[in-house]
Amino acid sequence: MPSTSPTDPPPEAVAPLMRGIAVLRALTDAAGTLSLSELERATGLARATVDRVTATLARMGYVRLDGRDAALAPRLMELGNAYLAAIRLPGLLGARADALADELDESVSMAVADRDGIRFVHQATRRRAMSLSFRIGDLLPAERTGPGPLFAADWTETEWARWHERRAADPEDRGFPAVPPRTREVPFEARVEEARERGWALDDQLIEPGLVAVTAPVRAPDGRLVCAVSVVSHTSRHSASSLREAALPRLRAAVAAMERELREAAPPRPGPRSAALAAWTGASKQELGRDFIESLARGLTVLTAFGEGRDALTLSAVAEATGLARATARRALITLEHLGYVTAHERTFRLTPRVLDLGYPPLSRTTLSAIAAPHLAALATRVHDSASLAVLDGDDIRYTARVATSRIMSVNITVGTRFPAYATSMGRVMLAGLEPGERAERLARSELRALTPYTVTGPAELAAMLDSVARSGYALVDEELEEGLRSIAVPVRDRAGTVVAAVNVAMHSVRRTAEECVGDLLPRLRAAADRIEADLAVAGRFTRVATG
Repeated sequence: MPSTSPTDPPPEAVAPLMRGIAVLRALTDAAGTLSLSELERATGLARATVDRVTATLARMGYVRLDGRDAALAPRLMELGNAYLAAIRLPGLLGARADALADELDESVSMAVADRDGIRFVHQATRRRAMSLSFRIGDLLPAERTGPGPLFAADWTETEWARWHERRAADPEDRGFPAVPPRTREVPFEARVEEARERGWALDDQLIEPGLVAVTAPVRAPDGRLVCAVSVVSHTSRHSASSLREAALPRLRAAVAAMERELREAAPPRPGPRSAALAAWTGASKQELGRDFIESLARGLTVLTAFGEGRDALTLSAVAEATGLARATARRALITLEHLGYVTAHERTFRLTPRVLDLGYPPLSRTTLSAIAAPHLAALATRVHDSASLAVLDGDDIRYTARVATSRIMSVNITVGTRFPAYATSMGRVMLAGLEPGERAERLARSELRALTPYTVTGPAELAAMLDSVARSGYALVDEELEEGLRSIAVPVRDRAGTVVAAVNVAMHSVRRTAEECVGDLLPRLRAAADRIEADLAVAGRFTRVATG
């Protein structure tokens, strides 16, 4: 497919797909949320078009509509995940980067080249008052980074010309929202020459004052530069020279191990295909009518055809993976190539790092409580009682998200509240999710006090209860925490199947009997937990989702 000017889309381009991507980009640039009126202004689209686009994206689970506001939803990360899975670098090398961060007690990032910029694909952050980190998917100008000179050492004359053109058009780097505006000139050509000779590069406060980094290249077995690894610190801890002295030897050792990993890695096994998506879009169109833009939905599903073991696909393979007709897949690929999300070489197509522009930077910082909040709200609306999320914190549970209902007599608990785990429904499902040895150890060290006349405090009885909860997958606690309070809870599991939190519905005991809680509430509670887990699985594939 011939390249086309961004201002001149090819005749076969899918206009609704271009409009949908414009909406996703506007939301990404706005940190994830805009009113529909603001989206109208940001994209230049008519209000009716914005309404239809956002309705379609909401149906896909990529956007959440809350009144007149639109917000990016975690499921959108499946597009960026497709790119990250296809390049394999975070999966193969991420653990090495994490280990280096632990060894040095500094932040470590991995970046790939994206035209005349660099884009982050992995981040291991040290949590400090003065925290230094980038978001996965953030795009930075090459000349203001450590990785940039290493990548630019291989640029062609055409790529240098493009860089000069961009610098002239945007002298303050306003087109890179992840960095502050440029305040001084950067001798980039000299830095590139220096990096070529040394084989590593320094960033001495070029991104912003106080930030220093040392960077080394990671090469594939065929010698190609596939990514760059940076150790990032602050001038309160290191100067650029002291960081180089302290970190460069261990950085080089880590890079050598990464390159060995790439040489010895087994060929990728293709992951599950996204087939039948075309049928889903057709059904959605039939159900929603003109409010669902089928060509937008089908165009975005093309991106999900790629992934682990599917980094380079033919047109036929894309059509087969998505269930789309070849003509439909072809038009989508033409559009995506025009917009820079796909590149074509001979008869195959690959995703580009630009796919991470579609929501990944703001969503990569999402938390479990943020993921759970809309699902808790929907649950509370359905059951007309409060719904909450909590995590295990020592021997207590700690509420991290909650949606209350407005009743004269309601359960008054706020985010941050702590209760003994043994006496709560959420605590019991989380305790039941522990290994038997750890569960027994926690019960042995806990002070099992009677909080009401009904509180179970016998270690043997509690242990038997937790075994029962582990088998049934839910816990019902009846007036053991407070008289008149009844609650039922189920666990929330991460991608590995580990219980990381719990959700519950709590009410006054006169509202429902214990049998009604199990019969009426439990299926809805489990459905809400399933939706939370599905979002968490997407969000946590290549990022760490904070649960606390």
